[in-house]
Amino acid sequence: MQVQKSFEQHQTGTLYLIPTPIGNLQDISQRALAALAEVDLIAAEDTRHTQQLLNHFEITTKQTSFHEHNWQHKIPELIGILQAGQSIGQVSDAGMPSISDPGKELVAAAIAADIPVVPLPGPSAGIVALIASGLVPQPFYFHGFLPRKKNEQVAELAKLKERRETVILYEAPHRLIFTLSNLVKVIGSDRSLVVARELTKRYEEFLRGTAGEILGWVQSHPVRGEFVIMIAGNSAPDVTESEEEILPVVEAVEQLVAQGLKPNAAIKQIARERQLERQSVYRAYHQLEEES
Repeated sequence: MQVQKSFEQHQTGTLYLIPTPIGNLQDISQRALAALAEVDLIAAEDTRHTQQLLNHFEITTKQTSFHEHNWQHKIPELIGILQAGQSIGQVSDAGMPSISDPGKELVAAAIAADIPVVPLPGPSAGIVALIASGLVPQPFYFHGFLPRKKNEQVAELAKLKERRETVILYEAPHRLIFTLSNLVKVIGSDRSLVVARELTKRYEEFLRGTAGEILGWVQSHPVRGEFVIMIAGNSAPDVTESEEEILPVVEAVEQLVAQGLKPNAAIKQIARERQLERQSVYRAYHQLEEES
């Protein structure tokens, strides 16, 4: 077990996860600006892109590149810097590090080395789009980018089709029609869909309608900007034979307890997996315990 007290004195440096604007520079927080100026080094997904942000706010902190193509050989170097007592701010090109962007491997390595990891709050395109979508905001399922190959993408969409939660996807402009076409084929043209683009920028736009309507609109209009696709949850998912044979809720909890999990942790896990209210699972489990 590890307990991190983020703001106590440490012998090592601290890894700060610093969100950056997803479009509008005014969205950066005062705390993010202070952190960018105060850390000893910024690990950036694209140093050229981040330099524009730093120049705008007159921040002179040194940068180093950290992205999906160099993280394996870069992490030991960054961990060494942190262990020597210097602090690092990790940023992606836009939004939250680690969310469909580099970051998670460095976070895991820092935690393994007992280096404090401090997240700063800030913008995330998926959440920004979700709250204005008009779809049910919670629960939601964040998936991010789909696979690029058609067969793999279709297989993933077939799984997402059955989810009861609102599903959040990201997509690049040059792949939007391809992805929406596959989505209509797999999920159907009548499912409610919301597509958001250019969030927080001057040309911010939301498309709300059925999957078929939105595909038709996109096919006849210019496609520009980064996109968030939100799929309404399936209110009547197909129940397969294997799903019908799933253990009753209380038995499922008891099975996890028998495997060594504490009752409350087992209750929480089963409630999450079956999308049930935790209190209802708690009551059912403890009522059976009392009766027995």
